[in-house]
Amino acid sequence: MEIADLVREAKQGSAAAQKLLFDLLADRMFMVCRRYVKIRENAEEILLDGFYKLFKGLNNFHYEGDGAFYAWSKKIMVNECLMFLRKKNAFTLITESAAEEIPLNEEVLDQLSASEIFSLIVQLPVGYRTVFNLYVIEGMNHREVASLLNISEGTSKSQLSKARSLLQKMLLQNGTDYARRKTR
Repeated sequence: MEIADLVREAKQGSAAAQKLLFDLLADRMFMVCRRYVKIRENAEEILLDGFYKLFKGLNNFHYEGDGAFYAWSKKIMVNECLMFLRKKNAFTLITESAAEEIPLNEEVLDQLSASEIFSLIVQLPVGYRTVFNLYVIEGMNHREVASLLNISEGTSKSQLSKARSLLQKMLLQNGTDYARRKTR
């Protein structure tokens, strides 16, 4: 069944269509939640809250294609993650006026799998991880990140720089470990 048909039927209250949409999106949206929230159980809770809001707001959604539906669903999940983090007062953002870009060693990245990189991102402190996800993964600019998190653009840049620096250190460590495993 096409996504357009599932959305139309779910809008009409079809539990079967909602279940199919949930099954179609759950894994992908869970990974979105996990990028923001370290603890699996919290990510699962956020996922369910996000789906509740998705189905509740479905009547206001105008289907314009599968991509638009995925983007709308992802936006709901990201917002749910940010609300969760705010409720838990999980953000500890350090204000700093200047941020420098730190280049990553591409050879290290080539040696790691996507799941290994994902596990490193999840290990970042909450503030770093959140800004990194919004800027790098979601494609927002610093003005948008700052507005969404109620911080200055300088703080957003600083948090991103620190996230990249810490990720680079972790990547270098993992890359070294990976190289050792390969030669054994």
